[in-house]
Amino acid sequence: MKNLTDIRYVKSLLSRHGFHFSKKLGQNFLIDPSVCPQIAEMGNAKAGQGILEIGPGIGTLTQQLAMRAERVTAVELDSRLFPILEETVGEFQNLHILSGDILKFSVPELLEQEFPGMPVSVCANLPYYITTPILMHLLESGADIETITVMVQKEVAEKLQAPVGSREAGAITVAVNFYGSVELLFPVQRDSFLPPPNVDSAVIQIRLNRRYDALLSDRAHFFSMVKNGFSQRRKTLVNVLSSTMHYEKSMLTQILAEMQLPETVRIEKLTMEQLITLSNHLAKIHPDAQQ
Repeated sequence: MKNLTDIRYVKSLLSRHGFHFSKKLGQNFLIDPSVCPQIAEMGNAKAGQGILEIGPGIGTLTQQLAMRAERVTAVELDSRLFPILEETVGEFQNLHILSGDILKFSVPELLEQEFPGMPVSVCANLPYYITTPILMHLLESGADIETITVMVQKEVAEKLQAPVGSREAGAITVAVNFYGSVELLFPVQRDSFLPPPNVDSAVIQIRLNRRYDALLSDRAHFFSMVKNGFSQRRKTLVNVLSSTMHYEKSMLTQILAEMQLPETVRIEKLTMEQLITLSNHLAKIHPDAQQ
């Protein structure tokens, strides 16, 4: 089995294949020998489990996943990496590498095709420039995923883990916490990568539970309200929703009063339950107000 954390081997491998890192694709390959085994172990890679990996790179994490999981499907956008992956992880019979952009896949159909009758988790070292779109694509797909264990920028990890209703939270915090609970598993230093990025990283895990589904009357309205509200988070909620979603200020003030909230409150101060209550009120009164 190839040692994909030996920097001399990795550089030789990339050189033999004429591979050059793409800044556009945010390519940083893991070379710390302790990181990928931890992600695989904590990320649910085990007998009887299917693992969807996004962006396998040269296969460092892929190798650890395939050693543990029942079946691994890795989706890779950069076709230049396919001959490298054939050399590094081609020996694994339980591994299937797909060419394409995960954002263009129907995730439920992909899981049904690749993991019929099998519980599935996601593991990935995500490119930082596209972390949020990928996470939201997975969460909004409605696919039956148990856990999502991903490497992200440290600041993003801290934002995702922040309590909804705290100053550190943002729209992505609300969105991710709506679908599941977030845990920061462990930090990863920048020198764990080749080439090293300009920021430190962290591995997080989202455990999907959909505990808020039954409380929400209109999911599209809720996420529209959250997106608009956080787009101008320093303004009062009344001012933001009146300007972006065209609600009457007097009506917004009245609803906030009924919720025992001041009319000067900002969206970042609302808990998940308060956001859901507000959205349910607004969708019922004026369901076509959102843009």
